[in-house]
Amino acid sequence: MQHKHNHWRRHAWSNRLQTFLLLTLMGGFLALLGWILWGVDGLFALWVAGVLLLFLRPLVSPAWVMRLYGGYPLRPEQAPQLYQILVSLTERAGLTMVPVLYYLPGGAVNAFTVGEQRQSAIALSQGLLQSLELDEVVGVLAHELSHVQSNDMRVMALADQIGRMTSLLSLFGLVLLFINLPLLLLGEATINWWAILLLILAPYLSALAQLGLSRTREYDADLNAARLSGDPAGLARALLRIEQLQGGWLERMMFPARRMPIPAMLRTHPPIAERVRRLLALQTEGEAPWPPLVRRRPAPLPGGRLDPGRWPLGRWWY
Repeated sequence: MQHKHNHWRRHAWSNRLQTFLLLTLMGGFLALLGWILWGVDGLFALWVAGVLLLFLRPLVSPAWVMRLYGGYPLRPEQAPQLYQILVSLTERAGLTMVPVLYYLPGGAVNAFTVGEQRQSAIALSQGLLQSLELDEVVGVLAHELSHVQSNDMRVMALADQIGRMTSLLSLFGLVLLFINLPLLLLGEATINWWAILLLILAPYLSALAQLGLSRTREYDADLNAARLSGDPAGLARALLRIEQLQGGWLERMMFPARRMPIPAMLRTHPPIAERVRRLLALQTEGEAPWPPLVRRRPAPLPGGRLDPGRWPLGRWWY
Protein backbone atom coordinates (compact mmCIF):
# COMPACT_ATOMS: atom_id res chain seq x y z
CA MET A 1 0.00 0.00 0.00
CA GLN A 2 2.90 2.34 0.80
CA HIS A 3 4.44 1.80 -2.61
CA LYS A 4 1.06 2.10 -4.30
CA HIS A 5 0.57 5.72 -3.19
CA ASN A 6 4.11 7.05 -3.64
CA HIS A 7 3.14 8.72 -6.92
CA TRP A 8 0.38 10.71 -5.16
CA ARG A 9 2.89 12.17 -2.71
CA ARG A 10 5.40 12.78 -5.50
CA HIS A 11 2.90 14.83 -7.52
CA ALA A 12 1.81 16.73 -4.40
CA TRP A 13 5.37 17.72 -3.44
CA SER A 14 6.11 18.74 -7.02
CA ASN A 15 3.12 21.10 -7.00
CA ARG A 16 4.14 22.56 -3.63
CA LEU A 17 7.68 23.15 -4.86
CA GLN A 18 6.38 24.94 -7.96
CA THR A 19 4.13 27.11 -5.77
CA PHE A 20 7.07 28.06 -3.55
CA LEU A 21 9.34 28.86 -6.50
CA LEU A 22 6.75 30.99 -8.28
CA LEU A 23 5.92 32.99 -5.13
CA THR A 24 9.65 33.44 -4.53
CA LEU A 25 10.09 34.64 -8.10
CA MET A 26 7.31 37.21 -7.71
CA GLY A 27 8.74 38.36 -4.39
CA GLY A 28 12.16 38.63 -5.99
CA PHE A 29 10.91 41.01 -8.68
CA LEU A 30 9.29 43.16 -6.00
CA ALA A 31 12.45 43.17 -3.86
CA LEU A 32 14.64 44.15 -6.82
CA LEU A 33 12.40 47.11 -7.60
CA GLY A 34 12.50 48.24 -3.98
CA TRP A 35 16.29 47.96 -3.91
CA ILE A 36 16.66 49.88 -7.20
CA LEU A 37 14.45 52.72 -5.97
CA TRP A 38 15.45 53.03 -2.30
CA GLY A 39 18.22 50.55 -1.53
CA VAL A 40 18.21 48.54 1.71
CA ASP A 41 15.64 50.87 3.28
CA GLY A 42 13.33 50.09 0.39
CA LEU A 43 13.63 46.35 1.01
CA PHE A 44 12.77 46.77 4.69
CA ALA A 45 9.81 49.05 3.93
CA LEU A 46 8.42 46.56 1.41
CA TRP A 47 8.78 43.70 3.89
CA VAL A 48 6.87 45.63 6.57
CA ALA A 49 4.18 46.71 4.09
CA GLY A 50 3.78 43.15 2.82
CA VAL A 51 3.33 41.71 6.31
CA LEU A 52 0.78 44.38 7.23
CA LEU A 53 -1.22 43.87 4.04
CA LEU A 54 -1.20 40.11 4.52
CA PHE A 55 -2.47 40.12 8.11
CA LEU A 56 -4.69 43.19 7.92
CA ARG A 57 -6.36 42.12 4.69
CA PRO A 58 -10.09 42.12 5.36
CA LEU A 59 -11.86 38.79 4.92
CA VAL A 60 -14.72 39.28 2.47
CA SER A 61 -17.80 37.36 3.52
CA PRO A 62 -18.50 34.41 1.17
CA ALA A 63 -22.22 35.14 1.48
CA TRP A 64 -21.64 38.69 0.21
CA VAL A 65 -19.68 37.42 -2.80
CA MET A 66 -22.38 34.88 -3.60
CA ARG A 67 -25.05 37.58 -3.51
CA LEU A 68 -23.04 39.51 -6.10
CA TYR A 69 -23.34 36.50 -8.40
CA GLY A 70 -27.05 36.14 -7.72
CA GLY A 71 -26.64 32.91 -5.77
CA TYR A 72 -28.42 31.74 -2.66
CA PRO A 73 -27.82 28.92 -0.17
CA LEU A 74 -28.84 25.42 -1.17
CA ARG A 75 -30.48 23.91 1.89
CA PRO A 76 -29.62 20.33 2.91
CA GLU A 77 -33.25 19.26 2.64
CA GLN A 78 -33.29 20.41 -0.99
CA ALA A 79 -30.32 18.22 -1.95
CA PRO A 80 -29.47 15.82 0.89
CA GLN A 81 -27.42 13.56 -1.37
CA LEU A 82 -25.13 16.43 -2.38
CA TYR A 83 -24.72 17.53 1.22
CA GLN A 84 -24.00 13.97 2.34
CA ILE A 85 -21.25 13.78 -0.29
CA LEU A 86 -19.87 17.18 0.72
CA VAL A 87 -19.76 16.15 4.39
CA SER A 88 -17.90 12.96 3.47
CA LEU A 89 -15.39 14.89 1.38
CA THR A 90 -14.91 17.39 4.20
CA GLU A 91 -14.18 14.58 6.65
CA ARG A 92 -11.68 13.02 4.24
CA ALA A 93 -9.97 16.40 3.84
CA GLY A 94 -9.64 16.74 7.61
CA LEU A 95 -11.56 20.02 7.72
CA THR A 96 -13.71 20.97 10.69
CA MET A 97 -16.08 23.35 8.86
CA VAL A 98 -18.29 22.13 6.03
CA PRO A 99 -18.51 24.75 3.24
CA VAL A 100 -21.95 26.17 2.49
CA LEU A 101 -23.37 25.13 -0.86
CA TYR A 102 -24.78 27.91 -3.04
CA TYR A 103 -27.01 27.59 -6.08
CA LEU A 104 -26.48 29.88 -9.09
CA PRO A 105 -29.48 30.11 -11.44
CA GLY A 106 -28.74 30.16 -15.15
CA GLY A 107 -27.52 27.90 -17.89
CA ALA A 108 -23.79 28.59 -17.47
CA VAL A 109 -21.83 25.46 -16.51
CA ASN A 110 -19.76 26.78 -13.64
CA ALA A 111 -18.49 26.11 -10.12
CA PHE A 112 -16.20 28.13 -7.87
CA THR A 113 -15.10 28.57 -4.27
CA VAL A 114 -14.77 31.63 -2.04
CA GLY A 115 -13.50 32.03 1.50
CA GLU A 116 -11.02 30.09 3.61
CA GLN A 117 -11.04 27.03 5.85
CA ARG A 118 -12.82 28.80 8.71
CA GLN A 119 -15.52 30.28 6.45
CA SER A 120 -16.05 29.09 2.88
CA ALA A 121 -18.73 28.52 0.28
CA ILE A 122 -18.94 26.47 -2.91
CA ALA A 123 -21.14 27.63 -5.77
CA LEU A 124 -22.70 25.20 -8.23
CA SER A 125 -24.61 26.55 -11.19
CA GLN A 126 -27.92 25.31 -12.46
CA GLY A 127 -26.31 24.46 -15.80
CA LEU A 128 -23.67 22.31 -14.10
CA LEU A 129 -26.18 20.40 -11.97
CA GLN A 130 -28.38 19.79 -14.99
CA SER A 131 -25.55 18.59 -17.22
CA LEU A 132 -23.28 16.35 -15.15
CA GLU A 133 -23.69 12.84 -13.80
CA LEU A 134 -23.47 12.36 -10.06
CA ASP A 135 -19.92 10.97 -10.08
CA GLU A 136 -18.84 13.99 -12.15
CA VAL A 137 -20.46 16.38 -9.66
CA VAL A 138 -18.54 14.58 -6.90
CA GLY A 139 -15.30 15.30 -8.77
CA VAL A 140 -16.19 18.98 -9.11
CA LEU A 141 -17.10 19.25 -5.42
CA ALA A 142 -13.83 17.55 -4.45
CA HIS A 143 -11.88 19.95 -6.68
CA GLU A 144 -13.50 23.02 -5.14
CA LEU A 145 -13.09 21.64 -1.61
CA SER A 146 -9.40 21.09 -2.36
CA HIS A 147 -9.02 24.82 -2.92
CA VAL A 148 -10.43 25.33 0.58
CA GLN A 149 -8.19 22.67 2.12
CA SER A 150 -5.05 24.16 0.54
CA ASN A 151 -6.03 27.77 1.36
CA ASP A 152 -5.58 28.60 -2.32
CA MET A 153 -7.63 31.76 -1.99
CA ARG A 154 -5.11 33.10 0.54
CA VAL A 155 -2.17 32.05 -1.65
CA MET A 156 -3.62 33.75 -4.72
CA ALA A 157 -4.51 36.84 -2.66
CA LEU A 158 -0.87 37.06 -1.57
CA ALA A 159 0.27 36.70 -5.18
CA ASP A 160 -2.19 39.40 -6.21
CA GLN A 161 -0.82 41.78 -3.55
CA ILE A 162 2.74 41.17 -4.71
CA GLY A 163 1.72 41.77 -8.32
CA ARG A 164 -0.08 45.02 -7.49
CA MET A 165 2.84 46.32 -5.45
CA THR A 166 5.26 45.41 -8.27
CA SER A 167 3.15 47.33 -10.80
CA LEU A 168 2.89 50.31 -8.46
CA LEU A 169 6.65 50.46 -7.86
CA SER A 170 7.34 50.08 -11.56
CA LEU A 171 5.01 52.99 -12.35
CA PHE A 172 6.60 55.09 -9.60
CA GLY A 173 10.09 54.38 -10.94
CA LEU A 174 9.11 55.28 -14.50
CA VAL A 175 7.54 58.54 -13.29
CA LEU A 176 10.80 59.41 -11.51
CA LEU A 177 12.67 58.63 -14.71
CA PHE A 178 10.38 60.96 -16.68
CA ILE A 179 10.84 63.75 -14.11
CA ASN A 180 14.64 63.43 -14.34
CA LEU A 181 14.65 63.16 -18.12
CA PRO A 182 15.88 66.78 -18.65
CA LEU A 183 18.90 66.10 -16.44
CA LEU A 184 19.64 62.94 -18.40
CA LEU A 185 19.46 64.80 -21.72
CA LEU A 186 21.83 67.50 -20.41
CA GLY A 187 24.28 64.86 -19.26
CA GLU A 188 24.06 65.92 -15.62
CA ALA A 189 22.85 62.51 -14.50
CA THR A 190 23.60 58.92 -15.41
CA ILE A 191 21.22 56.05 -15.80
CA ASN A 192 21.42 52.30 -15.39
CA TRP A 193 19.68 50.91 -18.44
CA TRP A 194 19.45 47.44 -16.89
CA ALA A 195 17.52 48.96 -14.01
CA ILE A 196 15.20 50.74 -16.46
CA LEU A 197 14.64 47.48 -18.32
CA LEU A 198 13.69 45.80 -15.04
CA LEU A 199 11.30 48.65 -14.20
CA ILE A 200 9.55 48.10 -17.51
CA LEU A 201 9.49 44.30 -17.55
CA ALA A 202 8.97 43.48 -13.86
CA PRO A 203 5.14 43.85 -13.87
CA TYR A 204 4.81 41.62 -16.93
CA LEU A 205 7.18 38.98 -15.58
CA SER A 206 5.37 39.06 -12.23
CA ALA A 207 2.02 38.64 -14.02
CA LEU A 208 3.34 35.61 -15.93
CA ALA A 209 4.53 34.09 -12.66
CA GLN A 210 1.10 34.74 -11.13
CA LEU A 211 -0.59 32.96 -14.04
CA GLY A 212 1.81 30.07 -13.62
CA LEU A 213 0.96 29.93 -9.92
CA SER A 214 -2.75 29.79 -10.75
CA ARG A 215 -2.19 26.85 -13.11
CA THR A 216 -0.11 25.04 -10.50
CA ARG A 217 -2.83 25.43 -7.88
CA GLU A 218 -5.37 24.02 -10.35
CA TYR A 219 -3.18 20.97 -10.97
CA ASP A 220 -2.82 20.51 -7.22
CA ALA A 221 -6.59 20.81 -6.71
CA ASP A 222 -7.14 18.16 -9.41
CA LEU A 223 -4.69 15.82 -7.69
CA ASN A 224 -6.24 16.31 -4.28
CA ALA A 225 -9.76 15.99 -5.70
CA ALA A 226 -8.84 12.63 -7.21
CA ARG A 227 -7.51 11.56 -3.81
CA LEU A 228 -10.58 12.74 -1.88
CA SER A 229 -13.19 11.42 -4.29
CA GLY A 230 -11.32 8.17 -5.01
CA ASP A 231 -12.29 8.57 -8.67
CA PRO A 232 -9.85 10.47 -10.93
CA ALA A 233 -11.85 9.45 -14.00
CA GLY A 234 -15.00 11.11 -12.63
CA LEU A 235 -13.33 14.49 -12.48
CA ALA A 236 -11.75 13.91 -15.89
CA ARG A 237 -15.19 13.25 -17.40
CA ALA A 238 -16.54 16.37 -15.69
CA LEU A 239 -13.77 18.55 -17.15
CA LEU A 240 -14.38 17.21 -20.65
CA ARG A 241 -18.12 17.69 -20.30
CA ILE A 242 -17.76 21.25 -19.00
CA GLU A 243 -15.46 22.18 -21.87
CA GLN A 244 -17.90 20.68 -24.34
CA LEU A 245 -20.80 22.69 -22.91
CA GLN A 246 -19.05 26.08 -22.82
CA GLY A 247 -21.02 28.56 -24.92
CA GLY A 248 -24.58 28.30 -26.15
CA TRP A 249 -25.90 25.47 -28.32
CA LEU A 250 -26.22 27.76 -31.36
CA GLU A 251 -22.63 28.93 -30.96
CA ARG A 252 -21.40 25.35 -30.67
CA MET A 253 -23.32 24.33 -33.80
CA MET A 254 -22.34 27.26 -36.05
CA PHE A 255 -18.86 27.99 -34.73
CA PRO A 256 -17.32 24.70 -33.57
CA ALA A 257 -13.83 26.24 -33.76
CA ARG A 258 -14.88 29.48 -32.10
CA ARG A 259 -12.15 29.63 -29.46
CA MET A 260 -8.92 31.31 -30.39
CA PRO A 261 -5.95 29.32 -29.11
CA ILE A 262 -4.38 30.96 -26.06
CA PRO A 263 -0.68 30.44 -25.32
CA ALA A 264 -0.18 28.15 -22.34
CA MET A 265 1.73 30.80 -20.35
CA LEU A 266 -1.21 33.23 -20.59
CA ARG A 267 -3.81 30.83 -19.17
CA THR A 268 -5.18 31.03 -15.64
CA HIS A 269 -6.18 27.35 -15.91
CA PRO A 270 -4.18 24.54 -17.52
CA PRO A 271 -5.44 23.08 -20.81
CA ILE A 272 -8.23 20.58 -20.24
CA ALA A 273 -6.43 17.92 -22.28
CA GLU A 274 -3.39 18.06 -19.99
CA ARG A 275 -5.51 18.00 -16.84
CA VAL A 276 -7.41 14.97 -18.12
CA ARG A 277 -4.15 13.24 -19.09
CA ARG A 278 -2.77 13.67 -15.58
CA LEU A 279 -5.98 12.47 -13.95
CA LEU A 280 -6.18 9.37 -16.11
CA ALA A 281 -2.51 8.68 -15.35
CA LEU A 282 -3.43 8.65 -11.66
CA GLN A 283 -6.25 6.24 -12.46
CA THR A 284 -3.86 3.77 -14.10
CA GLU A 285 -0.84 4.20 -11.82
CA GLY A 286 -2.54 3.00 -8.65
CA GLU A 287 -5.59 3.08 -6.46
CA ALA A 288 -6.60 6.29 -4.72
CA PRO A 289 -6.16 6.44 -0.93
CA TRP A 290 -9.96 6.59 -0.54
CA PRO A 291 -12.62 4.45 -2.25
CA PRO A 292 -15.03 6.19 -4.65
CA LEU A 293 -18.00 7.85 -2.97
CA VAL A 294 -20.40 6.83 -5.75
CA ARG A 295 -20.40 4.36 -8.58
CA ARG A 296 -20.46 5.37 -12.23
CA ARG A 297 -24.10 4.32 -12.53
CA PRO A 298 -25.48 4.64 -8.99
CA ALA A 299 -28.28 2.27 -8.02
CA PRO A 300 -31.45 3.49 -6.29
CA LEU A 301 -31.27 3.78 -2.52
CA PRO A 302 -34.03 2.64 -0.16
CA GLY A 303 -36.38 5.50 0.52
CA GLY A 304 -34.94 7.69 -2.21
CA ARG A 305 -33.13 7.71 -5.52
CA LEU A 306 -29.87 8.97 -6.93
CA ASP A 307 -31.26 9.59 -10.38
CA PRO A 308 -31.32 13.24 -11.43
CA GLY A 309 -34.61 14.90 -10.69
CA ARG A 310 -36.09 18.21 -11.76
CA TRP A 311 -37.07 20.66 -9.07
CA PRO A 312 -38.30 24.22 -9.58
CA LEU A 313 -34.79 25.45 -8.76
CA GLY A 314 -33.04 23.08 -11.17
CA ARG A 315 -31.86 19.50 -11.38
CA TRP A 316 -29.83 17.66 -8.77
CA TRP A 317 -29.66 14.38 -6.91
CA TYR A 318 -31.85 13.65 -3.92
